[in-house]
Amino acid sequence: MSIELIRGKSDKTIDAIGAALQKYQKDHSDARISLYRQNSVSVRVRIIDPSFEGKGKPERNELVWHYFRDLSDEAQSDISMLLLLTPKEVKSSFANMEFDDPVPSKL
Repeated sequence: MSIELIRGKSDKTIDAIGAALQKYQKDHSDARISLYRQNSVSVRVRIIDPSFEGKGKPERNELVWHYFRDLSDEAQSDISMLLLLTPKEVKSSFANMEFDDPVPSKL
């Protein structure tokens, strides 16, 4: 599966985050990954991965941030939302609505 840029254009930071996510995708072939730039200082990332089943939020975050360790500090700081869900959690996740129907940013 590929990583989906769900709105907006790519830029240097989106490309860097996308490259890190490609490594995650290679190691987690069942994952569905999407991202977008919310505004000039905010990138939102969503990973829907069956392998998150049975893992708490801290464990999921640690697993994914491992792939971001080589990003510049600037690129890391632009990740304002990292939504890590199992397929079963998608419909009940309030935060997931921001990916499907985002609130416009004023920045």
